[in-house]
Amino acid sequence: MEVRSEGVHVRCDKLPSPRIASSPVIQSPKLPSPAIPSPAIARTRLQVWFIRLCSSLFVWTCLVQLVAVGEFWSPHLFSNLTNRISQITQVPAQGVLSPPPLPPARNYTSNGFLRVSCNGGLNQMRAAICDMVTVARLLNLTLVVPELDKTSFWADPSNFEDIFDLRHFIDSLRDEVRIVRRLPKNFSRKYGYKPLEMPPVSWSNEKYYLEQILPLVSKHKVLHFNRTDTRLANNWIPLDLQKLRCRVNFQALKFTPKIESLGYKLVRMLQEKGPFVTLHLRYEMDMLAFSGCTHGCTAEEAEELKRLRYAYPWWREKEIVSEEKRSQGLCPLTPEESALILQALGISKDTQIYIAAGEIYGRDRRLAPLRASFPRIVKKETLLAPEELQQFQNHSSQMAALDFMVAVASNTFVPTYDGNMAKLVEGHRRYLGFKKSILLDRKKLVELLDMHLNGTLSWNGFALAVRSVHERRMGQPTPRTVIPEKPKEEDYFYANPQECLCMGTNCDDLLSRGNLSKPR
Repeated sequence: MEVRSEGVHVRCDKLPSPRIASSPVIQSPKLPSPAIPSPAIARTRLQVWFIRLCSSLFVWTCLVQLVAVGEFWSPHLFSNLTNRISQITQVPAQGVLSPPPLPPARNYTSNGFLRVSCNGGLNQMRAAICDMVTVARLLNLTLVVPELDKTSFWADPSNFEDIFDLRHFIDSLRDEVRIVRRLPKNFSRKYGYKPLEMPPVSWSNEKYYLEQILPLVSKHKVLHFNRTDTRLANNWIPLDLQKLRCRVNFQALKFTPKIESLGYKLVRMLQEKGPFVTLHLRYEMDMLAFSGCTHGCTAEEAEELKRLRYAYPWWREKEIVSEEKRSQGLCPLTPEESALILQALGISKDTQIYIAAGEIYGRDRRLAPLRASFPRIVKKETLLAPEELQQFQNHSSQMAALDFMVAVASNTFVPTYDGNMAKLVEGHRRYLGFKKSILLDRKKLVELLDMHLNGTLSWNGFALAVRSVHERRMGQPTPRTVIPEKPKEEDYFYANPQECLCMGTNCDDLLSRGNLSKPR
């Protein structure tokens, strides 16, 4: 007899009779078992084993043939049966959602590698990463995972993967740009290769990168941008590239799970106690030293800040007259001034105020007037246990990421200075549906504050004027101001990425102003 199946061919016609399996020699309990089996007994056991093997193969062959025939005549019957079996044998994964499929990888011939070293704080580096992904896409380059600044005032040793979800960053952009963790060995310094290092020209458009940078990459194969802040123009960039900048910012740059977990915890703790305002009180020591703003400081404090400024070569500049700079609206508001502005804007005394900032210069002494006006002042250090924040100590960018998450989620966002965090949070809140962000006109506010404090403007007049000034500065849809000859003075792309916002009726007001990419 031959038994056939796919890949199986067993010939059983010469097998001995199955009756051997019931031989009295094997089954008799009266015969003692010899210490060394006789050849006859060993041969019999082998025959029994072989019979069982052939029988099993025969049964499985019949079953396979039966399933094949049944699938041909009645596929639903067997598919239901196999599905039922799989349902029984599989352990359900409760609460686990399968990740969305990855976009298909973009197929392109790379013109070379782009290395970037970001400079500045968290949000300056975040915007730079978005720009550099866009440049890599424009020039068909392979992007090496960006290096983060470790030499600035904050001296944060964090790498990219310590702040952002690296795997998500690479996977979510695979249909636009090829991103690698490191350069191939043959392009590393260890093997004697020296890439071309340079900072690109600030506020440059696609023409600059195509006509001046691409030939350099073609020649050197590896280009290292050693400074990346504001190296891509706000305006006059093709729409698809503007949208890619938004995609990187709002979708690809996710914080790590440990940062997101603690950030969401902070948001939940605040939301459980009602609406809350995030006050980005930019009154830390580094901010005051850099800007030269010393309004409200003692003479000793002003001298300390001046010494700190001159200790850092990239901060050094001519002598700064603090009051002049303040009158031009170029200084952050003090805690005392912030308290008056919040009151004038109609924010009630029992409102939760979350302070998104590092250590306030002057500490409790300078915060006292603000706390007297708003007793429910909190910050991450007072909401979380010390051991929860321990993992982020000496990592200023990771601490800033927590504040960023809270600021984006708050009911109202009020920045006292228009630095990078204020701008990026403003843009993020616009992207989430034009959430309320009160963008303070500091130049006008300084005039009003001085008039009120010297007694020439009553409280009611002061409060009315403050509200009137900011009626159209609440984060509503508005055109981005374009000043071609003065890019530093025009609206920042990441504060108002209008090309990525107007998808529905809530942009009617904005769209009615005409072509938003034209200067006005």
